[in-house]
Amino acid sequence: MAIKAIELLKGGENHEEIMEVLAAVAADLGDVIDDLNSLQVKPLKGAMTNEVFEVNWPTKSDGHQRKVLVRLYGEGIEVFFNRVDEIQTFESMSKHGQGPRLLGRFTTGRVEEFIHAKTLSAADLRDPEISALVASKMREFHNLHMPGTKKAQLWQRLRKWHSHAKSLCSPKDIKNFGLEHLDTEINMLVELLSQGYQEIGFCHNDLQYGNIMMDEDTRAITLIDYEYASYNPVAYDLANHFCEMVANYHSDQPHVLDYTKYPGLEERQRCGACIACICLTYS
Repeated sequence: MAIKAIELLKGGENHEEIMEVLAAVAADLGDVIDDLNSLQVKPLKGAMTNEVFEVNWPTKSDGHQRKVLVRLYGEGIEVFFNRVDEIQTFESMSKHGQGPRLLGRFTTGRVEEFIHAKTLSAADLRDPEISALVASKMREFHNLHMPGTKKAQLWQRLRKWHSHAKSLCSPKDIKNFGLEHLDTEINMLVELLSQGYQEIGFCHNDLQYGNIMMDEDTRAITLIDYEYASYNPVAYDLANHFCEMVANYHSDQPHVLDYTKYPGLEERQRCGACIACICLTYS
């Protein structure tokens, strides 16, 4: 259900700034917003770390509705990723023709191009045809030349999260959650998984179904939400994608994972073969 923009922003510290940015975006798109309170706003579901909204206004030329997406950054998420890096990634993605275009920025969020496509469901990821399309887009993503050092960021990020988790826990909780053992486990994984050749590429690192969109007419795949994106072993990005298949983020307990839904060997090999085939095609 659409609501007036002023109701969405009521109580916000920088609502005037957001309104000014929306007016500027409209002007850049050739429109004029005479009354900012006439903007129609619809909250969108599925975002984990931000609030996202569809914002509409009538176009100047033919009166049809113009759509943009407004993203309000979540609070307290700085420990998980660097917002400055995320904005740089988003802008670079836009220049590469990947994902939505950046239309405007304000202190606590940004305005993005509205992607007219379907957000995938958990069931869609098990469709062999859709899975192959996602694999193709993953390979394209991994081959992007992005800012930053081209080396694995996974291990330092894990250690940072582990250190912060320990700082928030009592000694009892540290023991109950097994946090005192994680340092040893991380070091073991680094040693085991760093042996031999590793292909490093720019990885999404959060490829759950809600971050994948598909144009239902062209079947084109778009990956969105790059908060966790960085250089990493591409095998990690693929393995994490498989792990995301056991999640249902639209349930009452989105943190509870059902590993009976983890893809079987045949399904994993099919997805891996698609990526390998695409890699050979472009090499």
